[in-house]
Amino acid sequence: MTHSLEKNALDTLFTTARSYNNWQDRPINDNVIQQLYELLKWGPTTANTCPARFVFVHTEAGKERLKPHINEGNLDKTMSAPCCVIIAYDTRFFELMPILFPDRDYASAFADKPDLINEICMRSSSLQGGYLIMAARALGLDCGPMSGFNAASLNADFFPDNRWQANFLCNIGYGSDEGLFPRNPRLDFDQACKLL
Repeated sequence: MTHSLEKNALDTLFTTARSYNNWQDRPINDNVIQQLYELLKWGPTTANTCPARFVFVHTEAGKERLKPHINEGNLDKTMSAPCCVIIAYDTRFFELMPILFPDRDYASAFADKPDLINEICMRSSSLQGGYLIMAARALGLDCGPMSGFNAASLNADFFPDNRWQANFLCNIGYGSDEGLFPRNPRLDFDQACKLL
């Protein structure tokens, strides 16, 4: 990487991007969802573990299934979004390590180590959820990441074998400025950073 993005690209990804609560009545094409994954999958994770798993809930039947697990304050925006992504993680990600990192025996390094597995899953699936947001914005989509759901009931419904576990949710689609809240401030450099 020898060059930086132009200002309009940086604005799209960061400075003018917003978390959306309202959505245009415009579906997301399945090809766009596949493009989204093809971009986000290249982001780095711990030892290339890639533990995140993504459930793209975009049908009426899928939304009805998701509905009982969403907190009241997030319900309307989730049901009206073209798609709600469950960013989950695979607690047995290490079984795929021979494919993801064939030069080392990482499978045995993680197996039977629940604390390490949980640490890797939470860190790297959160990173991968961030890559999903950046990839979605790069493809012209808007995002509304959120907590505000019952993880226990969602996991029991969507992942009854307990292998996958939900981390957070992210609505994606084409945002509407209607009801968009004023942007909240962020910390200044001196408040959040140190140079050593």
